[in-house]
Formats: sequence, C-alpha cells, structure tokens
Amino acid sequence: MIQQVKVINRSNNELPCYQTLQAAGMDVRAFIDAPVVLEPLKRALIPTGLYVELPEGCEMQVRPRSGLAAKHGITVLNSPGTIDADYRGEIKVILVNLSDESFTIEPGERIAQLVLAQYVRAEWVVADNLCDTERGEGGFGSTDRK
Repeated sequence: MIQQVKVINRSNNELPCYQTLQAAGMDVRAFIDAPVVLEPLKRALIPTGLYVELPEGCEMQVRPRSGLAAKHGITVLNSPGTIDADYRGEIKVILVNLSDESFTIEPGERIAQLVLAQYVRAEWVVADNLCDTERGEGGFGSTDRK
C-alpha cells in the first residue's frame, strides 16, 4: 500500500527513499553545514531539513539504521521517535554514540530511517478485573522458562 505524504525539503539532500522494493523504512540524511563529532556516550540533535504533513491516523517513526548501530554503536536515543500527524516542525534525529570511540557525522550522511505507520487510538474502560490468560502476571523473561 502506498500513502501520499506532503513534504517540504529545505535541505540540499535528496528526499528520503527506500533502498529496496520491500524496505519498510526510508533512509533520512543529516542536514548539517559541517561534520559533527559525536563523542562516546554523548548525544546530538541532528536536523534533516524535512517538514511533513502526515495523514490523520498515521505517525512517522524515526528508527536507527542497523549498519550505524552494528558497526559504530550509533543509534536513535528515543527509538523509535514519533512524529505525530499534527506536528509541522522540522524533523530532527537524536543520535547517541554508545561506543567507546568518537564518530563523525558527515553532511548528507544517512543517519536514521523513517517508517510511516497507521495507529489506533485507545479509549480507557475502567475495570475491576481482567480476563485470565496462560501468561497471567508473568513479566520480564517469564516466557523463557518453559
């Protein structure tokens, strides 16, 4: 399924694009004038120069690029970041360096992925009890002990 999304591109980069026919995420690029050095365990807010108008009922998720994470320890700090349908500001990406080496972000470098997703809004129904399930109240790691 293809959904049209209005976009303003104030950067000198090409629009985000899918790298393969079945890719879920579009690579987005850094819109910076000069390289940004990200020291170990430091974070930076990297602009993209992109502004979007998402359809009602959709969000855009900002996710890490697996190559940056695996090779350099660079990831999106609030992963996945959420761009709401009513947000009209510039898309910016919070990158963090989880490695023990400095990493340089170059102008135009692919820094994250954008994934368009539909969502359903919740309406709370206050209750006194919940139906039973096989899992019950088993929490973190509880399904590993079978």
